[in-house]
This record gives sequence, C-alpha cells and structure tokens, in this order.
Amino acid sequence: MHAETGTRIDLGAMPPESVARCRAAWARLTGRQTCVVHGDPDNPGNVRMTANQVALIDWDESHVDVPDLDLVLPGNAAGLDDGAYDIAAQASAAWEAAVCWDDEFAVKRLAEVRAV
Repeated sequence: MHAETGTRIDLGAMPPESVARCRAAWARLTGRQTCVVHGDPDNPGNVRMTANQVALIDWDESHVDVPDLDLVLPGNAAGLDDGAYDIAAQASAAWEAAVCWDDEFAVKRLAEVRAV
C-alpha cells in the first residue's frame, strides 16, 4: 500500500492521479487474509484439466495478495457477491495497470478503475 516499487511495479513511472486510483482500489482490501495468488487464472492456456484434477501452470505473475484477485473470472464464475466482486475487480484492474504500466493494456485496465 505504501511502497513505490516491488516485483515488476514502479509506481513512480505512473502519473500521480493513476497511482492514487490504484492505491484507493487496493485500500479496499486492507486487513484481508493473503496467500499466494496465481495472477492469471482466467487465461485458458494456464489451466490444465484431467478427469481427476485441475492444475494451474505458468506462475510467472504469481504474488502474495488477497485470494479474491484470482477469483475475478469472466462472468463472475467464482460466484462472488456483488460487493466482493466489485472490490476484487477494481483491485485486479489496478494491479494489472501498475504491473504493465505504460502500454495499451495498462491504460485500458486503468480506465476500469474508478477515479478517486
């Protein structure tokens, strides 16, 4: 919440208003339990299934965070209630904007994060 850099993020590279939007989205997760999250479970290429099990591959975007970030799936497939889904979707969009900052994808994801 207070660091400027970490892993692949450099908030100093983002405009201050963008950083404020990201921090506001992440603040809604403060105090929640954390664990290792995959970071890209909605990519079908990262899911391997057999008759008996499901596995996730390609953990290069994994990090310690709130588990709901991995549950922001298309069509709310994880069944989060409206409030939890909104919080997780905003935080996830902010994370992806910060990680990828300054490409078209990052700008698109930031546009999904509500202004402060």
